[in-house]
Amino acid sequence: MSNSSRYLLVKAQNAILSFKHDKGPAEVLIDRETGKIVEVALGHKTCEVQESQVEIIQLEEDQVLMPGLVDAHGKKVHLNEPGRTEWEGFETGTKAAAAGGITTVVDMPLNAIPPTTTIDNLHTKLTAAKNQCHVDVGFWGGVIPGNANQLPGLIKEGVRGFKCFLIESGVDEFPCVNEEQVRAAMDKLANTSSVLLFHAEMEGCAHDHANPINHTYASYLHSRPQSLETNAIDMIIRVTKEYADQGRPVNTHIVHLSAASALPAIRAAKASGLPLTVETCYHYLNFTSETIEDGATHYKCSPPIREAANRELLWEALLDGTIDYVVSDHSPCTAQLKNQDTGDFGTAWGGIASVQFGLPVLWTEGRKRGVTLQKIVNWLSHSPAKRIRMDDKKGEISVGHDGDLVIWRPDAYFEVNVNDIHFKNKLSPYIGKTFYGKVSKTILRGRTVYDCEEKNLFSVSPIGNALL
Repeated sequence: MSNSSRYLLVKAQNAILSFKHDKGPAEVLIDRETGKIVEVALGHKTCEVQESQVEIIQLEEDQVLMPGLVDAHGKKVHLNEPGRTEWEGFETGTKAAAAGGITTVVDMPLNAIPPTTTIDNLHTKLTAAKNQCHVDVGFWGGVIPGNANQLPGLIKEGVRGFKCFLIESGVDEFPCVNEEQVRAAMDKLANTSSVLLFHAEMEGCAHDHANPINHTYASYLHSRPQSLETNAIDMIIRVTKEYADQGRPVNTHIVHLSAASALPAIRAAKASGLPLTVETCYHYLNFTSETIEDGATHYKCSPPIREAANRELLWEALLDGTIDYVVSDHSPCTAQLKNQDTGDFGTAWGGIASVQFGLPVLWTEGRKRGVTLQKIVNWLSHSPAKRIRMDDKKGEISVGHDGDLVIWRPDAYFEVNVNDIHFKNKLSPYIGKTFYGKVSKTILRGRTVYDCEEKNLFSVSPIGNALL
């Protein structure tokens, strides 16, 4: 792949510049020195640039040009470096993102050691990420008991917002918070543009946490009922409303929603104007609990994959705007931690490795439901870019924005092969499944970082920014 010319000119018969634009011919000119789009020509118009200064990419008839994807949770992305680099690292995680058409990821604050809960810990993360990122990377900070005073400083350092757990996170260095500790964090975030993200599961008095879990998926599903999510979301909405009513609004966000029973409360909260946004994940929109075999611990995640009827309600909420966007929640681990030998769901690590496959997974399910490519752009580019306050640079193809592009074939049908996986631990429920939508090239600020037709798939020198 050539990245040496001053300019990149991309010519497409089928381009979608943003979720507001129809598909049509376009030329996009990117200045590689600045990484910015400097000209967009629509229809039969052309961009003017000296031939000696430009590399030209001419798309084929079955290829579509779209804005680079933004995986904002996180995908949620857990890159886990330093400390648990054997689970996932910046190099392998961002390569997998690039292979999936993603140009921006936002790393979650836990699973690495140390977690991103102090300024010093953030600096440790940045040092680990240096010269390893194949896409642009942002960071979420973390809220844990006792670190509320760190939040203003972390905002100044550039974190995009903060994540907290209302139930055990699974790692000792990132304990969950109670309502009092949530309020301490919200006091620091009130009237700022930052956002507080919630892992929205919370035990209530009616939940029997001693429910036995064994090798059956049903036992795991029953151990994390929808009431855990509705308990948490009711509390989140209540405190969000309280702070808004006091004139101290805090932007709040529910990550990886899986429980459709929470949707009525979310719809009511959003209709009342509360500053609340919501995401769900590819796996909740694709898999169903009825089809998960006992012992198949690579399907375990928290909250769990639920029933087919629940999946359809999530799709309805995504289509009507109740759910704002979709993320991977790429949370990998080593094969040993998944208990593949015993199939024990009780002690298996909960997380699905998926950052590379979000676009085809969502498109394959979405096209069954009449989803347009414009909606895909909204859910995977524009809305997550807006949530991380990067919509002035990311999420659409327009002059002044970063030259982040994905070129893909929506009608190409392919099977996920383990040999094609680029994240570190190649254990995923998507292996062996077939999907529509194959990524051809991923372009970051005018430079090709992934090309599926090249012998060397990735750019030699990682060029991603390690702090957005």
